[in-house]
Formats: sequence, structure tokens, C-alpha cells
Amino acid sequence: MDNETGLRADAQRNRERIVAAAETVFLEQGAGASLEEVARRAGVGIGTLYRRFPSREVLLAAAWNVRLLNFAQASRAGDDAGDPFSTMCTFLEGLVRNTQIWRGLASSLGTVLQSGTPGCMAVTEEGRRLLSRGQEAGAFRSDITFDDMVYMVVAVSLAAEQESASTTRIAHLIDLFLNGIQPQ
Repeated sequence: MDNETGLRADAQRNRERIVAAAETVFLEQGAGASLEEVARRAGVGIGTLYRRFPSREVLLAAAWNVRLLNFAQASRAGDDAGDPFSTMCTFLEGLVRNTQIWRGLASSLGTVLQSGTPGCMAVTEEGRRLLSRGQEAGAFRSDITFDDMVYMVVAVSLAAEQESASTTRIAHLIDLFLNGIQPQ
């Protein structure tokens, strides 16, 4: 075991090949693609895939990890540029756009975000931070949770996926939802 994940070198190579194959297969066939196809393209058996990734959502999270890390970092870096409401709109629109990379990813978003990958944890932490900032500023109701926001993102993502929505349409749907969480 000579790497930071604690895996043997060959196991780490298998893991990396599985993630790379998953990214390609999900891009081509959507998030519901055959995991057997992922294993085949990675050059491993299905048992090896399931040892490393016990569920589809864990594999989705691993394949989506770097993109989510970059998204959370960009959100954090641009945070002070706007008021809390606008900043949250931008964050949620970006999260919806990120769910559009693979057809079918939106329906697994809630589970994927709970997978514990660094990217998922960073996005969740950033979303909670932005929500707290907005609540402290009086921009959002105090009874809203980040889980509520995730449900909203799933709903908008599913709608956007069904109609191949444009960025403008996504922004409009986010605005409709967010105006419903502002204090009366």
C-alpha cells in the first residue's frame, strides 16, 4: 500500500480505470448505463467494480467528484461578489447545470450528494454556508434547510432534463423556486 487511499497499487489502478470508464460510459449512455459495460471498458470484472463501488450512486459520485470540487471552489471564490440571494441563485443554477452532464443524474442527486466524496462534501458544505449566510441576512426563511434546496435542485434538474432546457430556462425555474423561500 503505497498511496494515500490505502489501496494496493493494482487496486488503485483498477479504481482509477473504473472511474475513467464510468465517466465515458455515463457521458455516452446516461447515469443509468450498464455497470457491466463500465466494468468491461475498465478491463475488470463486475465483482471488482462492486468491491470498490457498492452502488451506482457511489460510482456516480466518484466519477463526478472533481467537477463538484471545482464547482464548490469557484462558488466559494465568487461568493462576495453579490448579495446572498443572487449568490444562492448562481450556486443553484450551477448545480442544476452540473446535473445535466449525464442524462439521468438528476434523479440520483440527493443520494449522490450523501456519498461522502470530497466533491459531494464540498458542494454540501458550500450550499449550507450560502444558505446560512442568506438566512442571517434575512434573504431566506429560517425554516429552510439545505436538504430543501437539494429537493428543489432535483425538481428543476428533472424538468430541465426533460425539455433540454437552456441556461435561461434553468435560471427562470430557480428564480421561481427561490422567490417562494424569501420571507413574507
